[in-house]
Amino acid sequence: MLETITGMTTGTSGGRRAVLARAAVRGALGGLAGAAAMAAGQRAERAVTGRPASYVPGRTLLTLLGRSPGDDERPAAATAAMQVGTSVALGALRGVWRASGLIAVRADVVQTLTRVIVDQTLQNATGAGAPPRTWHRGEGAVEVAHAAVAAVATGLVVERLVEPVLESRRGTVSH
Repeated sequence: MLETITGMTTGTSGGRRAVLARAAVRGALGGLAGAAAMAAGQRAERAVTGRPASYVPGRTLLTLLGRSPGDDERPAAATAAMQVGTSVALGALRGVWRASGLIAVRADVVQTLTRVIVDQTLQNATGAGAPPRTWHRGEGAVEVAHAAVAAVATGLVVERLVEPVLESRRGTVSH
């Protein structure tokens, strides 16, 4: 089925670059799953905690696109686009990681941390967000939990679509 959608097959045909490109495309599909899981998790968390939705990702995207959104703007479409775009980009990276041998729980942890770092870098570099040390108590844990949900969902898809065919045993000793 996936081969019909992407026109690709598993294996190393076409060389290392081709394998990495296929892995990135398949990882991007996993990123879409991660975005959906993260959005569902955020909705559920907000329903339980009463915490309002964050529009900082949308304001970040608008700022990156040259706009100057105010703190009172609630750009829902831009927020969704930023969250999906980040998830797809990290999914592509996750596919490359999988093809190269970074798999399972280690990849979940790395992707979770990478998501938080990417989000915070973009939000703070654009001035759309504030550093986590200034947030209300518990907000950081919630953000990490949402990033972890996205990482695990992405990983579930990527682990099925990408084989670690480029995993190497070179460099396993220091000499």
